[in-house]
Amino acid sequence: MIKKEDVIEFFDELSADWDKDLKHNDEIINIILDNANIKEGIDVLDVACGTGVLFNDYLNRNVNSLTGVDISSGMIEVAKQKFNDERIKLVCTDVEDLSEEGKYDVVMIYNAFPHFINPQSLIKKCASLLKENGTLSIAHGMSRAKIDAHHHGPASKVSNGLMEAEDLLKLFEPYFEVKTVISNDEMYQVSGIKK
Repeated sequence: MIKKEDVIEFFDELSADWDKDLKHNDEIINIILDNANIKEGIDVLDVACGTGVLFNDYLNRNVNSLTGVDISSGMIEVAKQKFNDERIKLVCTDVEDLSEEGKYDVVMIYNAFPHFINPQSLIKKCASLLKENGTLSIAHGMSRAKIDAHHHGPASKVSNGLMEAEDLLKLFEPYFEVKTVISNDEMYQVSGIKK
């Protein structure tokens, strides 16, 4: 089982160079954002936001506010250096410790889900952070097989592997009406509307 302190240490060490290897497929990102209901005037929580890899995409859609949360202080520091927009709030904490219940229209977990110790608890927590009819979206900009292969090396000690989309759907069902289940050669996404 992965340990939170290992996850923090791993991402702190990588934070300074994180953006160098970043691949940004605009077509896939736009599909993910559309399926997550990212649109003008909403309040977004980006969980495990890293260096803010999706921040410009949210801002280009004119979100009202954007809160980025990450347990890696290194990642948050890089994000702070990159972004100076009054709509953005950055918090270095575990999402499980956030107390902003019912505040967000969308909670997005992008390219981070395998690094969470307890997926079931995470999904329940995300449901509590959402407004009525809010959307939770868990997505990756590559296939499940590619994610698992990517995490096979040094990241193996901080990754549970990416579960089958159908298994994630089952974790969503107590809290969400699932609208999107995609697991193909290009992307992975499960999204739902809070019940």
